[in-house]
This record gives sequence, structure tokens and C-alpha cells, in this order.
Amino acid sequence: MQIDTLTFHCTFLTDAVLPPYKGSTLRGAFGHALRRTCCALRRRFCEECLLAATCCYSLVFESKRLDRNSGGYRQRLANRPHPYVLEPPLDPARDYAAGATFSFTMHLFGPARRFRPQIVHAVMEMGRAGLGKGDGGRFRLERVTAGDRLLYDAATGRLSLEEVGWSLRLAADAPCDRLELLLLTPLRMKRDNRFARHFEFGTVVRSALRRVSTLENIYGDGEPTVDYPGLCRRADEVQVIRRETEWIDISRYSNRQRQAMQMGGIVGRVVLAGELGPYVPLLRYCETVHLGKQTAFGLGWIRLGGADRSGGAAVAVGGVG
Repeated sequence: MQIDTLTFHCTFLTDAVLPPYKGSTLRGAFGHALRRTCCALRRRFCEECLLAATCCYSLVFESKRLDRNSGGYRQRLANRPHPYVLEPPLDPARDYAAGATFSFTMHLFGPARRFRPQIVHAVMEMGRAGLGKGDGGRFRLERVTAGDRLLYDAATGRLSLEEVGWSLRLAADAPCDRLELLLLTPLRMKRDNRFARHFEFGTVVRSALRRVSTLENIYGDGEPTVDYPGLCRRADEVQVIRRETEWIDISRYSNRQRQAMQMGGIVGRVVLAGELGPYVPLLRYCETVHLGKQTAFGLGWIRLGGADRSGGAAVAVGGVG
């Protein structure tokens, strides 16, 4: 699957009051700004619009119902996953003075990559409208970068359309018998139709397999060659030798449902031991695409810490770029 990774570097022009978790605020502001930027016919619902099939807002922000008559894999899905994930600032601070800086990252998948100008312009619109409560939180987009490449600079006002995409794929297995997994933002996974409130590696593996399969089928190269039954079965043999996790709740207000919503999930750190080689490529993939529910809000952001080969040497597992 081809991905563009864009980082937006911003400076507050006015004081701002933001929630400790900023993913939902950024996602909501981005959606409103993207609609103002892209919606030509001003229809209430995208399904009513003749331009929906080619519209940046419809593709990127609105979960589009799949054609259940197309047969095959897609009959098993209710909604197309968003072709992006958000990585918000992890700083829990709430009060920001004018002049403070912040940054956030978006990974754009497959067809969303062609809408770079609209997405950058929408972030500028976010800055004009402001973030957080009240009339404050206005900011200026200073730069957009992709790795060490500068794509936009406010000093010139020019946006580069150079190719910055990279290929996300499952790497080959690498010997590994111990690794650390960091849950940076709340991880929301369901098992037996209930949210799992405690970390279970088998649930993580099943969630990761669904995520990779779904994204590759819709935005990538098709169903990956993976031993799904074997990976799920052997996941129960992996030991959790250290668990420092907790369930936390995050509140957000849904304009669509006109009520406060809870987005609880697991955060923290776990250390795993066992035959982990087949799982490292899967987890590396999900470092970029995230795991579980509400990834468009920045949830399910994971990071692998130290991983050891049999014998104790450090593992350098590539294949995600």
C-alpha cells in the first residue's frame, strides 16, 4: 500500500485551551475545514451528491458504504475504512499561549494521496477557524514536511507536489523472542462483541490481521499472503511477562449525534516473550496504520520498543518503507 506521511508544523496566533487528548479536536476541525474547502454543491449528505465519487471530502472524511452487491471480500464490510490516520501531539498540556508551536502527522493511504493540496489548504482553514473552546486557538501553518523534505513553507506560500510516497508492506519474519509494545493512544478492540478492557495478545493479533487485510484489499495490492489461522492459534502461546496498562476514557462531543461520546481504550506498556518473529512484521505495519477502532481520531497508535533475537541481540526489522 502506498502512503504519504505529512507532518504539519504550526504556531498559535492566539491563546488556546485544548483537551489533554487532542486527536478528536484535530479530527473534528479537519473535517469541518475539509468540507468548506472541497464541497462544491453543499449537499447535506455525500450520498446525495453527484460529485461524491471524485470529492476529497467524501473519500477522506466520510465513511462510504461499500457496494454489497460486488461480491467477494467487500460483502464482509459495512463501511470503507478512512484512507488516513492522524497522529496528534501526545503532550497532555491544556493551555497554550500565543507563539507556542505544535505539530501533528497524517498518513494518507492510496487514493487519498492525490488530494495533498486540498488537505494542506484544509489545515490552513483549521488555523483560521481556531482549535478548542471559544474564539481562541487560531494558528498559522508554518511548514509541511515529509521526512526531511520540505513540501510547503509559509514564507513562500508554495506547495510542492513532488512524489513523497513510500510503500508499506509486510516484511519477512525475523527471529525474535522478546519485545516491548507501547500503546501511545487508547487502543479500542472488541472481542466477543465487547471492548477488551485488558491487554490480550491474541486480541491484538486478530485486530492487526483484520486491519492489514482490510486496508490492503481496499487501498493496497489485495489480500496479503498470511497464515491467519496459524498466527491466531500461536498467539495464545506468547507470554505477557510485564503489563503496565490501564483503561482510560476520553470524552468527545459528536455534532452528528448531538451528544458527548466516550472513546475508552487501553494505554501503557507491555513486554512480550515467546516465538514473536512472525508477529513483528504485523506490528511494524500497524505502527503506521494504527489498530482497533477510531484510528481516524489518532487512537490505536502503537510503537515497538526493544526487540531481541534469540540470543539477546537487537532486532532491526525493516520492510515498512
